[in-house]
Amino acid sequence: MSDSPASPEPAEAAAPETGRDVPADHLSVNPKSPHFNEAQLRRGVGIRFKGRERTDIEEYSITEGWVRVQAGKTMDRKGQPLTLKLTGPVEAWFQDLGDGAPVARKD
Repeated sequence: MSDSPASPEPAEAAAPETGRDVPADHLSVNPKSPHFNEAQLRRGVGIRFKGRERTDIEEYSITEGWVRVQAGKTMDRKGQPLTLKLTGPVEAWFQDLGDGAPVARKD
């Protein structure tokens, strides 16, 4: 039992395959979503969509190449904002790392 400490496993599971300190491939700001990750969101995630930095992104997927943005102030019947799915190149990085932060993008 003492051969394998329990602490390295969660850190390895949270780290991307490339070993760089980049956000998850798929992330959502909605706590009800299975792609919600509070720890990553607290760090601040910068998103560039189609070459323009955006601050209104509700959810994104880098490998699938899409983002979800809120459709005005419209809400669904459960009180959740209605979103539009826009397709295009998506890049993400942690804002707490400064200007030289590694960027996650689909290559």
